[in-house]
Amino acid sequence: MSSLRSSEWYSGDDRNAYIHRAWMRRGVPSSAFEGRPQIAIANTASDLTPCNAHLTEVAQSVKNGIYEAGGIPLELPVVSLGETQVRPTAMLWRNMAAMATEEMLRANPIDGVVLLGGCDKTIPSLLMAASSVDLPAVVVPGGPMLTGHFRNEALGCGTDVWRLSEEVRAGTLSEAAFLRSESSMIRSKGHCNTMGTASTMALVAEALGTVLPGLAGTPAPDARLLEAAHETGMLAVRLVAEDRRPSTFLTKGSFHNAIVALAAIGGSTNAVVHLLAIAGRLGIELTVDDFDRIGAQVPLLVNLQPAGRYLMDDLYRAGGFLAVMREVRDLLDPDALTITGRPLVDYLDDAQIWDPDVITPRDNPLQPHAGITVLRGSLAPGGALVKPAAASPHLLKHRGRAVVFDSIEDFHARVDDPDLDIDENSVMVLRGCGPKGYPGMPEVSNMPLPTKLLEKGVRDMVRICDGRMSGTAYGTVVLHVTPEAAAGGPLALVQTGDWISLDVRAGRLDLDVPADELAARTPNQATLDGYATPRRGWERLYVDHVLQADRGADLDFLVGSSGSQVTRESH
Repeated sequence: MSSLRSSEWYSGDDRNAYIHRAWMRRGVPSSAFEGRPQIAIANTASDLTPCNAHLTEVAQSVKNGIYEAGGIPLELPVVSLGETQVRPTAMLWRNMAAMATEEMLRANPIDGVVLLGGCDKTIPSLLMAASSVDLPAVVVPGGPMLTGHFRNEALGCGTDVWRLSEEVRAGTLSEAAFLRSESSMIRSKGHCNTMGTASTMALVAEALGTVLPGLAGTPAPDARLLEAAHETGMLAVRLVAEDRRPSTFLTKGSFHNAIVALAAIGGSTNAVVHLLAIAGRLGIELTVDDFDRIGAQVPLLVNLQPAGRYLMDDLYRAGGFLAVMREVRDLLDPDALTITGRPLVDYLDDAQIWDPDVITPRDNPLQPHAGITVLRGSLAPGGALVKPAAASPHLLKHRGRAVVFDSIEDFHARVDDPDLDIDENSVMVLRGCGPKGYPGMPEVSNMPLPTKLLEKGVRDMVRICDGRMSGTAYGTVVLHVTPEAAAGGPLALVQTGDWISLDVRAGRLDLDVPADELAARTPNQATLDGYATPRRGWERLYVDHVLQADRGADLDFLVGSSGSQVTRESH
């Protein structure tokens, strides 16, 4: 019992141990405190996080597994962020959720934790917390929903919202038909069924090694999710016995594998900012350039929306994530371990592709080079990202005249003005949407196109922003521009009419304005008015301490690990 962290609370005959045991008894036998590991189940289930609402059912299977293996399961509700529900953006509270979870794991008498997440920010925040507290931890992703259909057409939630809403604005789809599709969009429990951020982070978490191999991507309604949750509960007990903590197996090689996976699945650009934050908690040196260096030449093998045609339940039936990884096995770090103590590559031998239209073979990829590309230049000295797999090939090298919007409100007020001086060759620039400026770095970079251009048949333009883009979105969008406008980046100085050059192959994003002219400019008042000015609470703390996108947009005082030790008693 002395080897268990929880024994610091429960062991002994003094008053403090009595208090800790007595308040937890409530029908629990004394054997619960005698050498049995206490396993928390950090559960992000919430009715206001609809994609995670089923995790209470999943938690029961985890509990059963923990009991079977001799542990004591303890459900711990933690901060839950519903991507579609919270305003102004869920990203504002990712760091708060991570901090709160970390502190609760550290403060309570637990020896290990099972992390239940699904919706976009939940898995990242849980992994950030677990990395900082460094207790044995394993992830159970909640899984994607089943595919809904409308008029015999499969609907990709998120992606088809953007597509159908643009068709309404273009006049090619009636508003009544658009609204009828609403009840078909979300067919079952689970998170988005496209290769959005939720699906991406579940698969990337498995590539990191923090998920039981073969589990990520299991659809939420599939009984095999509950089976794997039970097995994960049993594994959590073993992790405590073997003292397998995040710091003992997560390495730079783990993140190498995550980056390869991100490219091969055509994953969300949001994974970049989340992986950077997780690495920062572990003290692992990871930069945006690593995503370019490792991922740029990786082929896109997964034919899923928004880069392709199919959806997540198709990926699962076609062979799943491990079948994808087998195709790029030679690009993986063979020594990077998983939560089981074995390398990820050990789980690839039996993986097979059952539908080559969904998972394309390595010798016939959907795209030969599909990794996220890092851009640098006079407009993004700290870097910016673009996802070639979701972009229009003819726009990957482009020079156009800037049309500038100083805030998302300015954008909405003017984008459909018939007198707006814009054409299909223009470059749309939206600023004031970075971590500090918004605050929270919202998913607004994939700006809707002006109605007058949609009516002409235009469906894509170059768009540049210091915010993020939904993983379900598509288009030639340059995002995460660093430094952001509100942090003094050159984006704050762009004026409508300036010429901007984009060259994705060369990795360049440049503002074609003479250096001396740019040096003489200052942000105009409209630009400054577009930045948020929080006065109190979490927003104030966030704006004062948030790092830029190239450092994961974590808070400066949260980078690194504090461990699990708590030396003071409360009584």
